[in-house]
Amino acid sequence: QVQLVESGGGLVQAGGSLRLSCAASGRTFTRLSLAWFRQAPGKVREFVGGISDSGSTTKYADSVNGRFTISRDNAENTVYLQMSSLEPDDTAVYYCAADFKNHGVLTSGLGYDYWGRGTQVTVAT
Repeated sequence: QVQLVESGGGLVQAGGSLRLSCAASGRTFTRLSLAWFRQAPGKVREFVGGISDSGSTTKYADSVNGRFTISRDNAENTVYLQMSSLEPDDTAVYYCAADFKNHGVLTSGLGYDYWGRGTQVTVAT
């Protein structure tokens, strides 16, 4: 079992920056691949970015590539999502997800075993 707790969401102006954090517990952190997903009202949950268990591989959705950066701090059992140049379309609830079966990064939510409760990000125009 893995427990995931997101933090760092809030209200920002378009063009601003925000860093989300996800603290994990309950299973060896270094064996987890981790990802961020987001879901806006009335829309499906979509992949944002992910990082492999080793940290050697990262993947991003085309819509955020170049603006968002995912990283992990194994000493703190935490994965981060640094978001820059935020746009109104980035407004959503952001979820942290963990996968213990695979060594790479999956872009489908069906590939993840554990989920946090989410943190709201609102980008104002």
